[in-house]
Amino acid sequence: MKTVKVFKYIDQLDAFLVTNEYRRISEILGLIEWNPVVWIGRLFTLDNDYGEHWFDNWEGRELLKDQAEKLGIPYEDLLVIAPDRFKNDADGPCNPPDVRKRFWTDVLKSLELSYETMFEEARHFNELAKDRIPDEFIADLEERIARIQSTL
Repeated sequence: MKTVKVFKYIDQLDAFLVTNEYRRISEILGLIEWNPVVWIGRLFTLDNDYGEHWFDNWEGRELLKDQAEKLGIPYEDLLVIAPDRFKNDADGPCNPPDVRKRFWTDVLKSLELSYETMFEEARHFNELAKDRIPDEFIADLEERIARIQSTL
């Protein structure tokens, strides 16, 4: 089954960008909220809405602004791991921040998702949108999925 790489790691910045391929498919499938990886963050954080904020760390981006611009990267596109977003004070933490940061950097460097996983999430989100956010409902979602499948 074909997969898509989600993130590109920028060594010089110790930060990530969403890959162009993943972003393009996310846009077609309607998986874009305030960024195209919100839904993934929810799954990484015990499947709750806290996960949509896994890259809410504008301070970290601001610190990289000059370096990013020298590389021709809009700093607003950077996704910076904040290790404290990956801990739960209810029953932990079990690891120090530097270990959490290193672990999540490794995980995100290697993260690939199957197209089928993305299709299922798009269907799920679209079903919710039908009643809750009608402006975001995609009437031709199955046709879009079929077009993507025909290119794989």
